[in-house]
Amino acid sequence: MTNLEEARNVFQNDRFATENGAVISELGVDYAVCTLELENRHRNALGNVMGGAVFMLGDFAFAVASNYGKQPTVSTTSQISFLRAAKGNRLTARAECVRAGRTSVYYEISVWDEPGNLIARMTAGGAIVGS
Repeated sequence: MTNLEEARNVFQNDRFATENGAVISELGVDYAVCTLELENRHRNALGNVMGGAVFMLGDFAFAVASNYGKQPTVSTTSQISFLRAAKGNRLTARAECVRAGRTSVYYEISVWDEPGNLIARMTAGGAIVGS
């Protein structure tokens, strides 16, 4: 089993994200990439991608990057800035560690649409459980 397969098995229990279509696409030391194939359920009344779907994908990428192969980490703060409406049928989020301390972590997350436009930037802080 590869690390990617193992991570997918571990995070299949992150049911809100996985049942809404989030998939782990890539992972490495201190980063993770997750994708979301857009469906009608991800769109608002105007036909645009719902901000909650964008946030969910970014938050899932943070969860994978900050937890896989590490001590359990929980989110303590998140902020998102929506930069433009998403185009196409897929979103991609990449979470990267900016700082990992003994008791806390800080990540930056970028979310792109299918044509490659940056549609949102997030930051997330977390507490390492049991530290």
